[in-house]
Amino acid sequence: MNNQTQSRALTEKEASQYICMSRSFLRQARMDGNRENRTPAPPFIKIGRAVRYLREDLDAWLESFVRRTHLYQDKGVM
Repeated sequence: MNNQTQSRALTEKEASQYICMSRSFLRQARMDGNRENRTPAPPFIKIGRAVRYLREDLDAWLESFVRRTHLYQDKGVM
């Protein structure tokens, strides 16, 4: 798909494929909101009954997670 045919607003199915997470994760995250001890929900918009995810919001959501170079990094073990 080239840039001219890529939609800015993604369906739930397209968004789940874009971020490599399940559709059920997106549904549950929308219901839970941003509760403590849970992965925060990516931003979404509703147009009538349709739920859409903006590509730039998903990119920012993915970038918000800390990148780890090693699993033991946050335990202080080297």
